[in-house]
Amino acid sequence: MDLRRLHYFVVLAEEESFTKAADRLHITQPALSQQLRVLERELGARLIERGPGRCTLTAVGTVAVAEARELLAQAGSAQARIDAAVREQSGRLRLAYTRSARGGMVDAIVSRFREQNPRVELISETAWTAPNVEGLLSGRFDVAFVRPPLYEDRLCCRTIGSEELLLAVPSGHRLARRGRITREEVVDEPAVMWPRENGPGMFDRTVGQVWPNDGFNLVRHEPDDEQLLRAVAEGSVVAAVPAGRARALRLPGVRLRRFTAPVPTVDIGLAYHPRRVSPATQRLISVLDELIPPGGSAD
Repeated sequence: MDLRRLHYFVVLAEEESFTKAADRLHITQPALSQQLRVLERELGARLIERGPGRCTLTAVGTVAVAEARELLAQAGSAQARIDAAVREQSGRLRLAYTRSARGGMVDAIVSRFREQNPRVELISETAWTAPNVEGLLSGRFDVAFVRPPLYEDRLCCRTIGSEELLLAVPSGHRLARRGRITREEVVDEPAVMWPRENGPGMFDRTVGQVWPNDGFNLVRHEPDDEQLLRAVAEGSVVAAVPAGRARALRLPGVRLRRFTAPVPTVDIGLAYHPRRVSPATQRLISVLDELIPPGGSAD
């Protein structure tokens, strides 16, 4: 049955007048009469008795109007559920990348999310871990890629991968001729690093692994990995840099050397506020669960 025709019938039953029902439905009275006749033919019974000044329901009409109301209510409820599902499949996700990590699992997660959620508007920015953490706490971002560990217990952070730390040395440096570097060989070597406030956890982890027994001779700050490597190329400092970023930049005058075991590493994580999980955020977490099951690790 046509739901619109049922709606016309219910309104007519409520108004008990073709004129009033037509006015309420914003259609002409002949059009309303025609729709009622079609419905009566479909059901094989008269539904309305026409009288002077008003119309009344027949016995079949009384049953039909109750069923029509129920059908219309069910249809409205179904439409509401469908609309809610559509809204959940759309929406917006505000995502922050961390400057020192792109490609690999980071891009795989975002790419899979885009494939599965084409209706979601993805708004992305790139910053250091510390600003990303502040953005999550303030509600500016829904999710953010960060460099753990995070010194903030209000956020959830899932580790999605690790990468090796390499030592960047000037091409003319004595260590440039070595295969692997020991920790003892970098003690007191003039070093360049980005400011600790950009990512305290990663800063502390880097220093703790490369210079575990002090000997960290920090003589220069630069804002990012590219500037670190440019400082190294000038010939006076060394730097510990994530392998992916260091190899992607490949600046002239810089040699990249690996450390002896235990090889130092830094992690990349996906962080979010557990009390602000939007439908789009939950779907991104589901993508992460597909690629890296909880408790597992990235390939």
